[in-house]
Amino acid sequence: MIDVRPFASLGGANHGWLNAKHHFSFANYYDPNRMGWGRLRVWNDDEIAARSGFPPHPHADMEIITYVRTGAITHEDSMGNKGRTGAGDVQVMSAGTGVRHSEVNLEDETTTLFQIWIEADRRGATPSWGAQTFPKSDRSGKFSVLASGDPDDGALTINADARVLGATLGAGETLRYSLPAGRRAYLVPAVGSVAVNGTTLNARDGAAIVDEAEIVITAGSDAELVMVDSL
Repeated sequence: MIDVRPFASLGGANHGWLNAKHHFSFANYYDPNRMGWGRLRVWNDDEIAARSGFPPHPHADMEIITYVRTGAITHEDSMGNKGRTGAGDVQVMSAGTGVRHSEVNLEDETTTLFQIWIEADRRGATPSWGAQTFPKSDRSGKFSVLASGDPDDGALTINADARVLGATLGAGETLRYSLPAGRRAYLVPAVGSVAVNGTTLNARDGAAIVDEAEIVITAGSDAELVMVDSL
């Protein structure tokens, strides 16, 4: 089953400094049919104005993955971490027992990003933060693991049985991904259009995928893809 959530159908709010679209119920947007997808609880499509951002605020027991599409975001937290994550790269914050953090666009241009929240497998874990560069050339024509609960994946570590994956496809290229029984995938093209097992998906649309043993993705135009595979 593939359930397409067109970008135009997403909830959201424009706060001036932040224009946010929500693939799932979040903040003042509530849709009982879009409460999450397995362990995946939040997928926000954020546009953050230059020289603005999220002031310090708390989280606990959630894995928060930020995929920067354009511009950059600067992170600072109560653990003493500080870092800048640029376009195409990823940061992960495991909130665990609790952490306060800020996410600010210090650039002179709008930053766009996907903010992804995955429910932690274990409550009360030690909080942590990390960031990593992921050159797009390394994921050309294939999915690369950006964040994972499996240390053997060699990606950013999250406290959840899930994988966050990224790929780039040229127009006409195809990639295949095996989805084991009992798992779910959620796929969003950051850029471009694709056919997913024959179903069309345009830029920033979401596709909730389950009961598909193999996911076959063919790019109708040059595409940049982000996908979560989770329970």
